[in-house]
Amino acid sequence: MSYSSLLKLLPSLVASVLAALLTSSAWAHEGDHGPAGDALDHSVTTGNGLHTYRTHPNWAQFADGNPIGSTHGGVAVDKAGRIYVSTQADRGICVFRPNGKFVKSIGLDCIGTHSLTIREENGKEYLYGAHNKGQRVVKLDLNGKIVLEIADTPAQPIPGTFKGLTAVTVGPDGRIYAAVGYGSNLIHIFSPKGKLLKSFGSKGTEIEQTKTCHGISIDNRFGEPRLLVSDRENRRLKHYDLEGNQIGVYAVNLRRPCAVSIHGDFCAVAELAGRVTILDKTGTPVAFLGDNPIESQRAGFKTEIKDIPPGVFTAPHGLSYDKDGNLYVQDWNATGRINKLTLVHR
Repeated sequence: MSYSSLLKLLPSLVASVLAALLTSSAWAHEGDHGPAGDALDHSVTTGNGLHTYRTHPNWAQFADGNPIGSTHGGVAVDKAGRIYVSTQADRGICVFRPNGKFVKSIGLDCIGTHSLTIREENGKEYLYGAHNKGQRVVKLDLNGKIVLEIADTPAQPIPGTFKGLTAVTVGPDGRIYAAVGYGSNLIHIFSPKGKLLKSFGSKGTEIEQTKTCHGISIDNRFGEPRLLVSDRENRRLKHYDLEGNQIGVYAVNLRRPCAVSIHGDFCAVAELAGRVTILDKTGTPVAFLGDNPIESQRAGFKTEIKDIPPGVFTAPHGLSYDKDGNLYVQDWNATGRINKLTLVHR
């Protein structure tokens, strides 16, 4: 090819190279985080192998253009795929469609609900929440109506009180489990109607104790259902049977685990120190999602959204898989931050 012909082709070659560079930056893998100012501008991928995800910038959107408000709560997904996110803000519990469109706010009398779980009972779904601000467990229908409330009352005093309530889950027989992770570190078992049946646990660093039992979930991966407890400040996850007897430690050396969600054989862990970790059935990490390279941002409640690099977390607090294995992750953040991660099928 002649020199003059090459000159004629040069503009198109330059355009092709630029296009390729833009494409590669838009689909950067974890570790290739762009400048923090790009955090709201483009999608990246994170994770590895079967646990590779694509992020969705600006996923949660409101008609008023304002942020969601302080997110210090939980995430749950119903059978229809709607996502429920509890907040400390006036929006209460926010309901979204999978595309991030805001549907409505519910539970405005339950602002400050610290964790959420969802359960189907006789063909109808209910939300259970640990209402930290109100020091009570609440059961709501999907319109936000309270149908059951459990509180520390003279008629039913709660050992150690409900001050510092952090988590709630429900067993297969309808019994309700509530953890007081910011206080006594007791876990209480209630009947489906809210009668206290027993309490177990204590605060400390010994193997049989917990230090901020922050999250509790039912784990059905091992035959008989188990209770999986996020022992946050001991940086581990522990298994108990449904009567409160300790089975053993499931995973260690975590970054302050707050909550878990289970999909198939895998467990996603929201770690307050800037990461989500995927564990297999043995408790072995198989993928790390959104690992924040800026250590000063980890567990940073007041981190400005504009300063967060794309595709990373600052303080994962609540999370949930949907039926397809996609993840919804809530950061503990003063402005409010929710991320959707879509599973990349390979």
